[in-house]
Amino acid sequence: MKTINKITLAIGVAILLTSFQKLPTQTTFSLTVKVKELRNSKGVVQFALYNEDGSIPDEKFKCYYKIGTADIDDQRATFTFPDLPSGRYAVNILHDENENGKIDKGLFLPKEGVGFSNYKKIGLLNRPKFSKASFELDSDTTKIIKIIYL
Repeated sequence: MKTINKITLAIGVAILLTSFQKLPTQTTFSLTVKVKELRNSKGVVQFALYNEDGSIPDEKFKCYYKIGTADIDDQRATFTFPDLPSGRYAVNILHDENENGKIDKGLFLPKEGVGFSNYKKIGLLNRPKFSKASFELDSDTTKIIKIIYL
């Protein structure tokens, strides 16, 4: 009987000790970005991700942290940035209708659609900047961004 009590006690102590072990926490996250209501299904949608203050506006797409493109289906597109560490990020989107990888402009304004996280419209008094477009990423997240045609 004493052997059974010792075994039961040992099992109980083992369970108690393992319950105090710290479980591993997720250290990277995914960010899924969706756009809809594109004016047509021509070209691709370019998704640029930024993680530094002052990095946007970035008209020539030279200051991004990560970048990717997605095909358009039924005037919608989706792109996922995997394995991102927690932190502050902003997204800049281009509906690249002619697939040249840059913002085509008329006199001063873009001819193609653009979008930024946290922006519903842009203009002279509402120019894109990282501080306003950025958001904290600390879990797997999906963002829907409005494309703006000027």
